[in-house]
Amino acid sequence: MFHEKIVFVFPGQGHQWPGMALELLDSLPVFAERMRECAEELSAFVEWSLLNVLRGVPSAPPLDRADVVQPVLFAVMVSLAAQWQASGIEPKAVVGHSIGEVAAACVSGALSLRDAARTITLLGKAYQRLVGRGGMMAVRLPLEQMEQRLQQWEGRLSVATANGPNSVVVAGSVDALEELLA
Repeated sequence: MFHEKIVFVFPGQGHQWPGMALELLDSLPVFAERMRECAEELSAFVEWSLLNVLRGVPSAPPLDRADVVQPVLFAVMVSLAAQWQASGIEPKAVVGHSIGEVAAACVSGALSLRDAARTITLLGKAYQRLVGRGGMMAVRLPLEQMEQRLQQWEGRLSVATANGPNSVVVAGSVDALEELLA
């Protein structure tokens, strides 16, 4: 059944931690089944196991690699949506940002799980190739204050996005971000 006021909103990267989703994986059959389906589809495009990464198996790659974390987060989002839907929660709409866009496209049926797995792994691999060329930092300041502070790093740092009245993301060279953080 559709609920007129329910929207699934899928986030981008940045909300991962070791051990995430394990309780869900071990206690919710629908979530676990969708994770297994995601693992199967992802295995055609990656050399590692989704379930081994989640379980922290020593031979599995770490979550701090973009080519790993993006497919893992995608799988968690898609599996959460499957669990919600199995519980009778059907959204009126789905939206997402970055990785969440791919999850939203998959949950809505615009992309098959196979096509979404291919898309998210290609995206993760592209981001991984860019690692080390720059960075981003979330800062709790109003946009105007941040823009004033960034004048000393002209050409090296800029505001990438304003997420709210007191929340911006700054992007630029890693050394300039480290100076700003200090």
